[in-house]
Amino acid sequence: MDVGNSINPAIDIGQIEGGFAQGLGLFTLEETVVSPKGFMFSRGPGTYKIPSFSDIPMEFNVALLRSAPNERAIYSSKAIGEPPLFLAASVFFAIKDAITAARADAGVTGVFRLDSPATVERIRMACPDQLTRQVPPVDVKAPSWSVRP
Repeated sequence: MDVGNSINPAIDIGQIEGGFAQGLGLFTLEETVVSPKGFMFSRGPGTYKIPSFSDIPMEFNVALLRSAPNERAIYSSKAIGEPPLFLAASVFFAIKDAITAARADAGVTGVFRLDSPATVERIRMACPDQLTRQVPPVDVKAPSWSVRP
């Protein structure tokens, strides 16, 4: 990761790991559920899934790019808090590629929609089979139970 001239490599690596974990939650776990009347059901840790230590990869390699200073910053450093968050988009797209492969194995081709977060339920419904075909299609005229705030 390009952090410029790192002032404290241990802190920068921790920021990268934390940003990735936060992005992992954003792209795969953290789904807000809002009723058709606007009541938010997922208002706290008891009803809202955030990443935990068991969601983080067992092997998590972080390397800092050397000799890439930012001449206009303090000690030639660079921002490290937010950029790693989007690295977790790689997880979302890896999941989408895996779904594409599963669909191809099942003889299903073509474009499909996968919204973020790629929750277990969304992944399962994106892989059509005898079980998922029993679920009726969504009535777009009915009030949604997944209103996006």
